[in-house]
Amino acid sequence: MAAAAARVGEAGPVGLVIVATGLLHRADVSPEKTVRALDPAAIATVFAINAIGPALVAKHFVPLLARRERCVFAALSARVGSIDDNRLGGWYTYRASKSALNQILRTLAIEVARSRPEAIVLGLHPGTVASGLSRLFRPDPTADGVFSPEESAKHLLRVLNGLGADDTGGVFAWDGSPDPRLNAVSARTDARDDAMRSFEVGIAPSADLQV
Repeated sequence: MAAAAARVGEAGPVGLVIVATGLLHRADVSPEKTVRALDPAAIATVFAINAIGPALVAKHFVPLLARRERCVFAALSARVGSIDDNRLGGWYTYRASKSALNQILRTLAIEVARSRPEAIVLGLHPGTVASGLSRLFRPDPTADGVFSPEESAKHLLRVLNGLGADDTGGVFAWDGSPDPRLNAVSARTDARDDAMRSFEVGIAPSADLQV
């Protein structure tokens, strides 16, 4: 991954990174209906793909983002990652992995804002997309509220085009609305102010970070 990032960086600053990986189920992984179904190997696998993976992509690609121009680092989140919106239970690992991703993105936004004031770091909720991830639960790709991958991509790109640096650190739904059920704090938060406050409490060592 580091070598790939280095090759990309040779062409100049990066303006857009979208992490679209995600795992809900596969042959050895299933969304749990009860705590009795929790399996440590499955938990580790889902977290590796849904949370650790995007964090490592950020580690290698954020240093390549433009320093004085608008740039975006985004990762696909999910509404079921919201703690406040959890009314049905179940899906322990997938929910928790997306909550972890949201926290990683929020923390990253605060750090990146110190050295890249025009950067936007955010999560994107794509809605229900007709894909292998959702097929077991929404088998009809033509049902209301189910988007084709192409439709979802268009929605998300339109959302990204409408956001600015003041939106960094948030999670936004496919229709452009900041989703307070997914955001850890109120919508339209200013991660740049949080970045400066972190110096005061000793969390951040320096404003001149290399990321």
